[in-house]
Amino acid sequence: MTIEANQRVPQQPLHTGYGPRTTAEEIMQGVDLAGKVVIVTGGYSGIGLGVSRVFAKAGAQVVVPARSRDKAKVAMEAVPEVELGELDLADPDSIDAFAHRFEESGRPLHILVNCAGIMAIPEQHDRRGYELQFATNHLGHFQLASRLWPALKRANGARVVSVSSGGHRLGNIDFEDPNYLHRSYNKWEAYGQSKMANALFALELDKRGKSHQVRAFSVHPGTIVTELSRHLSNEELSASGVIDVQGRRTFSELTEERKTVPEGAATIVWCAVSNQLDGKGGVYCQNIDIAPWVPNEVGKPGVPGVCPWAADEQAAKRLWSLSEELTGVRFTI
Repeated sequence: MTIEANQRVPQQPLHTGYGPRTTAEEIMQGVDLAGKVVIVTGGYSGIGLGVSRVFAKAGAQVVVPARSRDKAKVAMEAVPEVELGELDLADPDSIDAFAHRFEESGRPLHILVNCAGIMAIPEQHDRRGYELQFATNHLGHFQLASRLWPALKRANGARVVSVSSGGHRLGNIDFEDPNYLHRSYNKWEAYGQSKMANALFALELDKRGKSHQVRAFSVHPGTIVTELSRHLSNEELSASGVIDVQGRRTFSELTEERKTVPEGAATIVWCAVSNQLDGKGGVYCQNIDIAPWVPNEVGKPGVPGVCPWAADEQAAKRLWSLSEELTGVRFTI
């Protein structure tokens, strides 16, 4: 598989003038989102909270759905203007109920940020028998976007941002057994599969949605210490340099890959609002720019860039069909 065979939209860095230390607040300087409606899944913790905060400060109507509304209410006390909703991405009925409530409001949806996720968990399956990382990180967001599609079209110019990861290089899509029913489970491989799915979903959604002025992007925000790492042991985190000499879960030094929450939120926000990306949907972004290609054989997620697998148009189309089959949702555009 060659880069040329998969390259529909060039992964050509723009040299935007920003860098890995740029924060979300800096990206939003001078941006007015008054009258815009935004949904941020996972918007009450970690990077998602950083995204919700800057969007609300810019005047947007921000909706944050959460599995635990009470937990989210406490977390969002510093951003009281945010509207909270109830949503469990592993529960199809919960997804439909949230989307129905939003659709009843008649509002357009200008920005959808698919930020919620789980990482490297012990083997678990949802009530349908689907591997939980794939079900939550990808299938839940696929169903949510399909149900919110009328609102995205009503915006007459919307963006969907899927938070992927450099971990997409840890596991490609196993179309024959995505749910680990017939193969041994590996928590990092399963996480990588779900993050590859996030990138491929953005690729295919952009291809199908651009005629309706809906553009989609995938993002690697960087490595940030948040609740996402709660399933990792101290030994695993120590091997990654995440635990300091006092045993605290924090990076002792920041690099291009390791970021603070405001820095990690920056590329997500940039993909959602920047006119530098006008006409350039479907791309995978990192460090507030379009990410460069890296060779297929590079498997370490800390290496900047995106692998050609994440731009495989045939795989993206196949994933769309598989997602419709597994969710029972016909995502017609």
